[in-house]
Amino acid sequence: MSVYSPREYWAGVADEFRSADTAGLAPVLHFGAPTWLNRLIDRLQDRAVRRALALAAVPNGALVLDVGCGTGRWLRRYQSLGFQATGLDATLGMLGCAIECGTTAPLVAGQACLLPFADAKFDCVTDITVVQHIPRSLQPLALCEMVRVLKPGGHLILVELLRGEDAHIFPRGPQDWIQQVVSFGAKPIGWFGQEYLLIDRLFVRAAQTLTGDRGTQANPNANPLRPKAPRSTIARRIYWNLRHLTVPLSAWMEPAAEKICPAHFATHGVFVFRK
Repeated sequence: MSVYSPREYWAGVADEFRSADTAGLAPVLHFGAPTWLNRLIDRLQDRAVRRALALAAVPNGALVLDVGCGTGRWLRRYQSLGFQATGLDATLGMLGCAIECGTTAPLVAGQACLLPFADAKFDCVTDITVVQHIPRSLQPLALCEMVRVLKPGGHLILVELLRGEDAHIFPRGPQDWIQQVVSFGAKPIGWFGQEYLLIDRLFVRAAQTLTGDRGTQANPNANPLRPKAPRSTIARRIYWNLRHLTVPLSAWMEPAAEKICPAHFATHGVFVFRK
């Protein structure tokens, strides 16, 4: 078995899925899934990031670094919001895709664990589902670097996985994520859950039980992000047609789910810190 390398893994993803959609969503969301699903997940994440930016009160013209910028979707949005955005990614294929998707913000090739920037350079640093893909032993290095390049009073925004361990996914519980960042001198100012999708989660669990794929049932740490579709063509078509109903319905219910369910029940946590 080969040792997992984030750079090599995402280079392969960029090469295989960079042309899957013009917005560059497939390489950074659910590659291999229908485009409609990635667009819906992207909308949910966009709403969550905007909420986090409002909580941090990031001012117009702020210098914002997006770590693990991938195909540049956040950079383009940050620019539209009036921020001076810079993107960093370890994968040249992702940066090339970002340019193809119309990203005009400065792009830098580099590792999250060794950011090529001076201390206290940025007003805000964002990390949208990036550190969760770094081996757990190296995650503190990446988080320390993000705090290092923040100006005093600057904000760090993390959107990270709370469950779903896999060969390239290394989640932490909410308090664990918070404690990791706090240990490097930043203070938490708030966090909330993101992506509950209750009905769809129930449907996927039922489908896996019916098809005999008990991966998630037998292993509570199995990856919920990319549940396996049935192998046969007909069953797979039925599966995605049904999810085309359960996912939008679940998304419509998200505001109620956020109020009813505890935040740790969500798939991701959205964390805001101040240095």
